[in-house]
Amino acid sequence: MSKAPPAPDFSRIAAEVRKKLNQSFGAGSILGMASLASVSLVGAYGLYHSVYFVRGGFRAVKFNCITGLHERTYGEGANFAIPFLETPVIFDIRNRPIEVPTSSGSRDLQTVNMAVRVLFQPSTEDLHHIYRNIGVNYAETVLPSLINEIIRAVIAQFNAADLLIKRPEVSHQIAVMLAERAKRFKIEITDVSITQMSFGKEYTNAVEAKQVAQQMAERAKFRVDQARLEKEAAILLARGEAESATLVGNAIKSNPSFLELRGLEAARKIAKVLREKGQGRYFLDSESLYLNLKSGQPSR
Repeated sequence: MSKAPPAPDFSRIAAEVRKKLNQSFGAGSILGMASLASVSLVGAYGLYHSVYFVRGGFRAVKFNCITGLHERTYGEGANFAIPFLETPVIFDIRNRPIEVPTSSGSRDLQTVNMAVRVLFQPSTEDLHHIYRNIGVNYAETVLPSLINEIIRAVIAQFNAADLLIKRPEVSHQIAVMLAERAKRFKIEITDVSITQMSFGKEYTNAVEAKQVAQQMAERAKFRVDQARLEKEAAILLARGEAESATLVGNAIKSNPSFLELRGLEAARKIAKVLREKGQGRYFLDSESLYLNLKSGQPSR
């Protein structure tokens, strides 16, 4: 005869459950969970700081606390760095302007005030050289003194008047010399333009006085030419009147009726004027208007 299975011991089961719960939420378990949370936080912090982003128009170089500065240039987008050991340094590689005013003397010892605007950018492949030898603020360190020196050297090669006439040539020469000098510092020059040019007060007054003198000379020349032309016109007029008088005298000698023809033309003009512009009635004798030609010769 088989035996019946033993009845479950609920008191023993409850004791085992309480033991498991005490083990799960005891002091040792709390320390373990705290250690796991700390490790997770440190890992998250390290992962966050191990990724850095380079924006468009920028480049980066990395400095390692153990090996030093890396020569590689890192491009746009996400890049990785070892937390606490590597530090990224961001460079702006876009064209940036700088304007430098200066005052110098020309070849003819005239004071010239000039301002030059320069567009520049760093050499992308040589950012580690710039950071190691100059720093992030390389433009403020190098370009002002370099531009000032080159402007003075170029101005000294021209006279003050030539600086105005040959302005494009002056700008080109400054650009060539500046680009050559900037290569030593791994800086690329994109464009150079002269934005302002003025001269000393003495030279400006001399130029104005010269312009006034030239205007007065041109005015005097015009008056002389005008007087000469008036003189020639008067001579031609007198010569024409003399020739006209000679021709009239010859015509009268050769044909006495020429004088009567002229008198008739004058009478016709007088009658026309009286008809068009005269008011009222006018009574003139026939001899005045040469109306008695058929009856005989008019009285003298």
